[in-house]
Amino acid sequence: MPVSAQNPIVLVGAGNMGGAMLFGWLKNGVPPENVLVIDPSPSEATKGRLAEAGVRHATQAPHGISASILFIAVKPQVMDAVLPPLKGLVGSETVVVSVAAGKTLKSIENALGDAGMVRAMPNTPAMVGRGVTGAFANARVSAEQRQSVHDLLKVSGPVEWVATEADIDSVTAVSGSGPAYVFYLVECMAEAGRKLGLPADLAMRLARETVAGAGELLHQSTEEAAQLRKNVTSPGGTTAAALSVLMADDAMQPLFDKAIEAARTRAQELGS
Repeated sequence: MPVSAQNPIVLVGAGNMGGAMLFGWLKNGVPPENVLVIDPSPSEATKGRLAEAGVRHATQAPHGISASILFIAVKPQVMDAVLPPLKGLVGSETVVVSVAAGKTLKSIENALGDAGMVRAMPNTPAMVGRGVTGAFANARVSAEQRQSVHDLLKVSGPVEWVATEADIDSVTAVSGSGPAYVFYLVECMAEAGRKLGLPADLAMRLARETVAGAGELLHQSTEEAAQLRKNVTSPGGTTAAALSVLMADDAMQPLFDKAIEAARTRAQELGS
């Protein structure tokens, strides 16, 4: 159904991820009167931004409204409590989009009934317009609905559609949780620099800027990550010495294999 004030985009949860999506939509031309935010306890800062933008806010699902697109952006641990009161918002032409890690479409259907549904997994760089989102649509989602959801998701970065719902748990493990791995890399680099005698604040600044700069180079370059690595690695040089440790058979790759498998397993557990 066309988005309107009576059939709005309904966003449930205006926290970090929900808020990032919302203000991305507004920045990209979605009329504020066509959006309704449902959040029982938004922060004072969020309430101020909603009022300033002219976006309607409710603490619970109002009567008499059928959502065109229902975005559910709450933590998976509260989904079972959040979903049942939303059933009245789901009409025959509503498409439901969940960004809750691990929660299967079947579990959402059990609460909301049959509908076109999308599981999406963005990541926190969405807050600065540099995220990436994996998405899966069930068979009830029309091509038009899928495009509408794609257009809303892409305001925070590229959208990658996957072939099966199970793939979303792998997406969660790689990119959904991935920013934390990168932040921890910065922590480790800074701590190693401190142990070499650098002041802790200087070591952290060097590590932060190095990772941020390398990420931007990767973003702008057409070369593969492996080639960019080779470009900075002189034979017999300092980088090669470090990589001989990081790329050892029992070093970084098997550690990441184990870590990302643990993340996927936890995503599957959250959905069971």
